[in-house]
Amino acid sequence: MSNQAKARPGWSLTERDPQFIESLMPILEWFYRYYFRVTTDGWHHIPPIGKALLVGSHNGGMASPDLIMMMYDWFRRFGTKRLVYGLMHPYAWKVSPELARIGEKMGAIMAHPKIASAAFDIGASVLVYPGGQQDMFRPHSQRYQICFAGRKGFIKLALKQEVPIIPLISVGAHDTLIVLGDFYPLVKQLNEWGLPWLYQVDPGVFPIYLGLPWGLSIGPLPNFPLPAQIHTRVCTPIVFERYGKLAASDRNYVNACYELVHRQMQQELDNLVRDVNQIKN
Repeated sequence: MSNQAKARPGWSLTERDPQFIESLMPILEWFYRYYFRVTTDGWHHIPPIGKALLVGSHNGGMASPDLIMMMYDWFRRFGTKRLVYGLMHPYAWKVSPELARIGEKMGAIMAHPKIASAAFDIGASVLVYPGGQQDMFRPHSQRYQICFAGRKGFIKLALKQEVPIIPLISVGAHDTLIVLGDFYPLVKQLNEWGLPWLYQVDPGVFPIYLGLPWGLSIGPLPNFPLPAQIHTRVCTPIVFERYGKLAASDRNYVNACYELVHRQMQQELDNLVRDVNQIKN
Protein backbone atom coordinates (compact mmCIF):
# COMPACT_ATOMS: atom_id res chain seq x y z
CA MET A 1 0.00 0.00 0.00
CA SER A 2 1.46 3.38 -1.00
CA ASN A 3 2.18 6.23 1.40
CA GLN A 4 -0.40 8.27 -0.48
CA ALA A 5 -3.06 5.61 0.17
CA LYS A 6 -2.12 5.53 3.84
CA ALA A 7 -2.68 9.27 4.08
CA ARG A 8 -6.28 9.03 2.88
CA PRO A 9 -8.94 8.97 5.62
CA GLY A 10 -9.86 5.42 6.52
CA TRP A 11 -6.86 3.90 4.76
CA SER A 12 -4.39 3.78 7.64
CA LEU A 13 -3.84 0.95 10.12
CA THR A 14 -1.86 3.23 12.45
CA GLU A 15 -4.66 5.59 13.49
CA ARG A 16 -6.01 3.01 15.93
CA ASP A 17 -5.14 4.28 19.43
CA PRO A 18 -5.22 1.78 22.34
CA GLN A 19 -4.83 4.58 24.89
CA PHE A 20 -7.83 6.40 23.45
CA ILE A 21 -9.86 3.19 23.64
CA GLU A 22 -8.76 2.71 27.26
CA SER A 23 -9.97 6.21 28.09
CA LEU A 24 -13.46 5.30 26.81
CA MET A 25 -13.73 1.99 28.64
CA PRO A 26 -15.32 3.39 31.85
CA ILE A 27 -18.02 5.11 29.78
CA LEU A 28 -18.63 2.01 27.69
CA GLU A 29 -18.78 -0.10 30.86
CA TRP A 30 -21.54 2.11 32.31
CA PHE A 31 -23.63 1.72 29.17
CA TYR A 32 -22.88 -2.03 29.10
CA ARG A 33 -23.84 -2.70 32.72
CA TYR A 34 -26.53 -0.16 33.50
CA TYR A 35 -28.05 1.31 30.34
CA PHE A 36 -28.26 -1.72 28.03
CA ARG A 37 -27.81 -4.37 30.77
CA VAL A 38 -26.01 -6.61 28.30
CA THR A 39 -25.97 -10.38 28.59
CA THR A 40 -23.53 -12.22 26.36
CA ASP A 41 -22.11 -15.67 25.71
CA GLY A 42 -20.05 -17.66 23.24
CA TRP A 43 -16.79 -15.74 23.57
CA HIS A 44 -14.90 -19.03 23.93
CA HIS A 45 -15.39 -19.40 20.17
CA ILE A 46 -12.77 -16.70 19.59
CA PRO A 47 -9.29 -18.24 20.06
CA PRO A 48 -6.84 -16.34 22.28
CA ILE A 49 -4.50 -15.86 19.31
CA GLY A 50 -4.93 -15.81 15.56
CA LYS A 51 -7.12 -13.87 13.16
CA ALA A 52 -10.68 -14.23 11.96
CA LEU A 53 -13.36 -12.40 10.04
CA LEU A 54 -16.04 -11.39 12.55
CA VAL A 55 -19.37 -11.09 10.72
CA GLY A 56 -22.31 -9.41 12.40
CA SER A 57 -25.90 -8.36 11.89
CA HIS A 58 -26.92 -5.24 13.79
CA ASN A 59 -29.87 -3.04 14.70
CA GLY A 60 -30.58 0.36 16.14
CA GLY A 61 -29.82 2.84 13.38
CA MET A 62 -26.60 4.80 13.15
CA ALA A 63 -25.98 4.42 16.90
CA SER A 64 -25.77 0.61 16.44
CA PRO A 65 -25.48 -0.07 20.18
CA ASP A 66 -25.11 -3.83 19.72
CA LEU A 67 -21.99 -3.21 17.62
CA ILE A 68 -20.53 -0.89 20.27
CA MET A 69 -21.29 -3.38 23.04
CA MET A 70 -19.64 -6.17 21.03
CA MET A 71 -16.53 -4.03 20.70
CA TYR A 72 -16.53 -3.28 24.43
CA ASP A 73 -16.72 -7.01 25.14
CA TRP A 74 -13.75 -7.63 22.84
CA PHE A 75 -11.66 -4.96 24.56
CA ARG A 76 -12.46 -6.10 28.09
CA ARG A 77 -11.75 -9.74 27.25
CA PHE A 78 -8.70 -9.44 24.99
CA GLY A 79 -7.37 -6.01 25.88
CA THR A 80 -7.15 -2.94 23.69
CA LYS A 81 -3.83 -3.92 22.13
CA ARG A 82 -5.03 -7.10 20.43
CA LEU A 83 -5.61 -5.89 16.91
CA VAL A 84 -9.13 -5.77 15.54
CA TYR A 85 -10.33 -3.39 12.83
CA GLY A 86 -13.92 -2.62 11.87
CA LEU A 87 -14.94 -1.92 8.28
CA MET A 88 -16.90 1.34 8.04
CA HIS A 89 -18.89 2.66 5.08
CA PRO A 90 -17.08 5.37 3.06
CA TYR A 91 -20.11 7.65 3.54
CA ALA A 92 -19.08 8.11 7.19
CA TRP A 93 -16.11 10.23 6.17
CA LYS A 94 -18.29 12.35 3.88
CA VAL A 95 -21.23 12.89 6.22
CA SER A 96 -19.38 13.32 9.54
CA PRO A 97 -15.58 13.51 9.30
CA GLU A 98 -15.34 14.28 13.04
CA LEU A 99 -17.18 11.10 14.07
CA ALA A 100 -15.29 9.14 11.45
CA ARG A 101 -12.04 10.36 13.00
CA ILE A 102 -13.16 9.04 16.39
CA GLY A 103 -14.05 5.78 14.67
CA GLU A 104 -10.55 5.54 13.21
CA LYS A 105 -9.05 5.90 16.69
CA MET A 106 -11.29 3.01 17.78
CA GLY A 107 -10.06 0.90 14.85
CA ALA A 108 -12.43 1.78 12.00
CA ILE A 109 -11.06 1.49 8.47
CA MET A 110 -12.55 1.95 5.02
CA ALA A 111 -14.88 -0.87 3.92
CA HIS A 112 -12.63 -1.93 1.06
CA PRO A 113 -10.95 -5.32 0.44
CA LYS A 114 -7.46 -3.81 0.04
CA ILE A 115 -7.26 -2.20 3.48
CA ALA A 116 -9.07 -5.18 5.04
CA SER A 117 -6.48 -7.51 3.50
CA ALA A 118 -3.71 -5.28 4.82
CA ALA A 119 -5.19 -5.64 8.31
CA PHE A 120 -5.15 -9.43 7.99
CA ASP A 121 -1.56 -9.27 6.73
CA ILE A 122 -0.41 -7.79 10.06
CA GLY A 123 -2.25 -10.48 12.03
CA ALA A 124 -5.38 -8.51 12.95
CA SER A 125 -8.95 -9.73 12.99
CA VAL A 126 -11.52 -7.78 10.99
CA LEU A 127 -15.11 -6.96 11.93
CA VAL A 128 -17.72 -6.44 9.22
CA TYR A 129 -21.49 -5.92 9.14
CA PRO A 130 -22.23 -6.73 5.48
CA GLY A 131 -25.85 -5.53 5.55
CA GLY A 132 -24.75 -1.95 6.20
CA GLN A 133 -27.48 0.67 6.30
CA GLN A 134 -30.15 -1.76 5.06
CA ASP A 135 -29.36 -3.93 8.07
CA MET A 136 -29.16 -1.24 10.77
CA PHE A 137 -32.37 0.45 9.57
CA ARG A 138 -34.41 -2.64 8.75
CA PRO A 139 -38.05 -2.35 9.92
CA HIS A 140 -38.97 -3.50 13.40
CA SER A 141 -41.08 -6.26 11.87
CA GLN A 142 -37.86 -7.71 10.37
CA ARG A 143 -35.83 -7.47 13.59
CA TYR A 144 -35.26 -11.24 13.79
CA GLN A 145 -34.10 -11.63 10.20
CA ILE A 146 -30.45 -11.71 9.15
CA CYS A 147 -29.91 -9.08 6.46
CA PHE A 148 -26.77 -9.03 4.31
CA ALA A 149 -28.50 -7.07 1.50
CA GLY A 150 -27.02 -9.51 -1.03
CA ARG A 151 -23.44 -8.33 -0.40
CA LYS A 152 -20.91 -11.12 -0.86
CA GLY A 153 -17.62 -9.23 -0.65
CA PHE A 154 -17.01 -10.51 2.88
CA ILE A 155 -17.18 -14.10 1.60
CA LYS A 156 -14.53 -13.40 -1.04
CA LEU A 157 -12.38 -11.69 1.61
CA ALA A 158 -12.54 -14.72 3.93
CA LEU A 159 -11.73 -17.09 1.07
CA LYS A 160 -8.77 -15.06 -0.20
CA GLN A 161 -7.34 -14.54 3.27
CA GLU A 162 -8.08 -18.14 4.31
CA VAL A 163 -9.64 -17.15 7.63
CA PRO A 164 -12.70 -18.56 9.42
CA ILE A 165 -15.88 -16.56 9.77
CA ILE A 166 -17.09 -16.05 13.33
CA PRO A 167 -20.74 -14.89 13.42
CA LEU A 168 -21.91 -12.22 15.87
CA ILE A 169 -25.63 -11.90 16.57
CA SER A 170 -27.78 -9.88 18.95
CA VAL A 171 -31.32 -9.34 20.17
CA GLY A 172 -32.71 -6.20 21.76
CA ALA A 173 -31.01 -3.33 19.95
CA HIS A 174 -34.00 -3.19 17.60
CA ASP A 175 -35.97 -1.75 20.55
CA THR A 176 -33.54 1.15 20.95
CA LEU A 177 -34.93 2.56 17.70
CA ILE A 178 -38.32 1.53 16.32
CA VAL A 179 -38.09 1.57 12.52
CA LEU A 180 -41.60 1.68 11.10
CA GLY A 181 -40.77 1.44 7.41
CA ASP A 182 -38.48 2.47 4.58
CA PHE A 183 -39.48 5.16 2.09
CA TYR A 184 -36.33 4.86 -0.02
CA PRO A 185 -38.06 3.90 -3.32
CA LEU A 186 -40.22 7.05 -3.10
CA VAL A 187 -37.31 9.34 -2.20
CA LYS A 188 -35.16 7.72 -4.89
CA GLN A 189 -37.83 8.66 -7.43
CA LEU A 190 -37.87 12.24 -6.12
CA ASN A 191 -34.09 12.35 -6.51
CA GLU A 192 -34.40 11.23 -10.11
CA TRP A 193 -36.84 14.11 -10.61
CA GLY A 194 -34.30 16.61 -9.29
CA LEU A 195 -34.39 16.56 -5.46
CA PRO A 196 -30.73 16.46 -4.34
CA TRP A 197 -29.42 14.04 -1.75
CA LEU A 198 -28.24 15.50 1.55
CA TYR A 199 -24.42 15.76 1.50
CA GLN A 200 -24.67 14.60 -2.15
CA VAL A 201 -24.74 11.03 -0.85
CA ASP A 202 -27.30 8.38 -1.80
CA PRO A 203 -28.14 6.82 1.61
CA GLY A 204 -29.57 3.59 0.22
CA VAL A 205 -32.35 3.75 2.85
CA PHE A 206 -34.82 6.39 3.97
CA PRO A 207 -36.51 5.11 7.14
CA ILE A 208 -39.27 6.53 9.27
CA TYR A 209 -38.68 5.74 12.92
CA LEU A 210 -39.54 6.42 16.54
CA GLY A 211 -36.62 7.23 18.80
CA LEU A 212 -34.46 9.78 20.55
CA PRO A 213 -33.89 12.66 20.22
CA TRP A 214 -36.31 13.38 17.36
CA GLY A 215 -39.39 11.44 18.43
CA LEU A 216 -40.78 10.69 14.98
CA SER A 217 -38.05 11.06 12.37
CA ILE A 218 -37.76 10.59 8.63
CA GLY A 219 -34.44 9.78 6.99
CA PRO A 220 -31.22 8.10 8.17
CA LEU A 221 -30.48 10.71 10.84
CA PRO A 222 -28.22 10.05 13.85
CA ASN A 223 -30.06 8.89 16.93
CA PHE A 224 -29.52 8.29 20.64
CA PRO A 225 -30.57 4.74 21.57
CA LEU A 226 -33.39 4.02 24.01
CA PRO A 227 -32.36 1.94 27.08
CA ALA A 228 -33.45 -1.50 25.92
CA GLN A 229 -31.71 -4.65 27.16
CA ILE A 230 -29.33 -6.20 24.64
CA HIS A 231 -28.37 -9.87 24.37
CA THR A 232 -25.32 -10.78 22.26
CA ARG A 233 -23.79 -14.06 21.23
CA VAL A 234 -20.58 -15.16 19.53
CA CYS A 235 -21.30 -18.25 17.45
CA THR A 236 -19.38 -21.31 16.31
CA PRO A 237 -16.77 -20.45 13.64
CA ILE A 238 -17.71 -21.29 10.06
CA VAL A 239 -14.94 -22.97 8.06
CA PHE A 240 -15.36 -23.51 4.32
CA GLU A 241 -14.23 -26.57 2.37
CA ARG A 242 -12.03 -24.62 -0.04
CA TYR A 243 -10.01 -21.42 0.27
CA GLY A 244 -7.74 -19.31 -1.91
CA LYS A 245 -8.04 -16.99 -4.88
CA LEU A 246 -9.51 -19.67 -7.14
CA ALA A 247 -12.27 -20.36 -4.63
CA ALA A 248 -12.95 -16.62 -4.29
CA SER A 249 -13.29 -16.28 -8.07
CA ASP A 250 -15.76 -19.17 -8.36
CA ARG A 251 -19.14 -17.40 -8.42
CA ASN A 252 -21.18 -20.50 -7.68
CA TYR A 253 -18.93 -21.43 -4.75
CA VAL A 254 -19.08 -17.88 -3.35
CA ASN A 255 -22.88 -17.96 -3.59
CA ALA A 256 -22.97 -21.32 -1.79
CA CYS A 257 -20.72 -20.01 0.99
CA TYR A 258 -22.89 -16.91 1.30
CA GLU A 259 -26.04 -19.02 1.64
CA LEU A 260 -24.30 -21.22 4.21
CA VAL A 261 -23.31 -18.25 6.38
CA HIS A 262 -26.74 -16.64 6.04
CA ARG A 263 -28.51 -19.88 6.92
CA GLN A 264 -26.35 -20.66 9.95
CA MET A 265 -26.58 -17.12 11.29
CA GLN A 266 -30.36 -17.16 10.90
CA GLN A 267 -30.50 -20.42 12.84
CA GLU A 268 -28.30 -18.95 15.56
CA LEU A 269 -30.46 -15.82 15.73
CA ASP A 270 -33.61 -17.94 15.99
CA ASN A 271 -31.99 -19.84 18.86
CA LEU A 272 -31.01 -16.63 20.65
CA VAL A 273 -34.54 -15.22 20.28
CA ARG A 274 -35.90 -18.45 21.77
CA ASP A 275 -33.44 -18.34 24.66
CA VAL A 276 -34.22 -14.69 25.43
CA ASN A 277 -37.95 -15.37 25.38
CA GLN A 278 -37.51 -18.30 27.77
CA ILE A 279 -35.64 -16.04 30.19
CA LYS A 280 -38.37 -13.40 30.02
CA ASN A 281 -41.10 -15.98 30.62
